[in-house]
Amino acid sequence: MILKNKLNISNQVELSIAEEKISKQKAKQLFDSGDISKTEIGTFAGLSFIHTYLFADIYDFAGKVREVNIAKGNFRFAPLMYLKQSLEHINDMPQRSFDEIIEKYVEMNIAHPFREGNGRATRIWLDLILKKELGQVVDWNLVDKDDYLSAMQRSVVKDIEIKVLLKQALTNQVDDRALFMKGIDVSYYYEGYNEFKTEEL
Repeated sequence: MILKNKLNISNQVELSIAEEKISKQKAKQLFDSGDISKTEIGTFAGLSFIHTYLFADIYDFAGKVREVNIAKGNFRFAPLMYLKQSLEHINDMPQRSFDEIIEKYVEMNIAHPFREGNGRATRIWLDLILKKELGQVVDWNLVDKDDYLSAMQRSVVKDIEIKVLLKQALTNQVDDRALFMKGIDVSYYYEGYNEFKTEEL
């Protein structure tokens, strides 16, 4: 099923290419304009701000809580009837230590509040929490795609694997532009988008 979009594209391949290009341009703008500093840290409102920023030119639902149940493979994300309570719970979760931050990130991934683009928006959201609380961010170049995806899949039951994976990729280069741009490329690559380099858009 092709998602209804503002570009009136009805071909899935075309939509994927357009979505990658436009939302990567917006991710670049988010950093370069300084708008990223307007993000509320560690809340659903902050995540919604990021998601809206990336996808508002493409989808009407950008930044809005989904109105359908969604699944990936065999995994069903938080059911619609519990989604609001789930997001309120995540807002209240502590984020003082690395472990608490990753636990919060895992819960937001399970909530998967948007119709599309959850992973890409939530990884930026995670880095902003890490930056504020620990003075570090993830160097996503150091996180292998298959390792990351399988660790995230298992994090629903046990989060030790994703904690180990991300902890060894932490860096103090929190405001490094090149690191941010490459991180966006890696984040999109996890989801199967790799037509464009963010830096070149």
